[in-house]
Amino acid sequence: MLPLSLLKTAQNHPMLVELKNGETYNGHLVSCDNWMNINLREVICTSREGDKFWRIPECYIRGNTIRFLRIPDEVIEMVKDDMHNGGGARGGRGRGNFRGRGGQRGRGGAPRGRGM
Repeated sequence: MLPLSLLKTAQNHPMLVELKNGETYNGHLVSCDNWMNINLREVICTSREGDKFWRIPECYIRGNTIRFLRIPDEVIEMVKDDMHNGGGARGGRGRGNFRGRGGQRGRGGAPRGRGM
């Protein structure tokens, strides 16, 4: 199970986000992108020490500041079910057996394994 497919499934569900600096954000996931930047709504922010709280209507969190995410078990089960039903992260568009910019051939354009 890939983290991004898990996050996409978790949209509109509650989650807890802990940042590398120790702050936590509890809210509903609105959206996320490929860099795990996330938007939360109806957020309660807790200080590193746990003694201060703030209610924030909406916030944006950069993915590289996140230590971990806590997602409800029901979302994890939804992703597992989706993967078992053929909709997993490996389905969809792929590029087949091509390797890099030159396809199956080497960099010089000649097929691999043949000497000139």
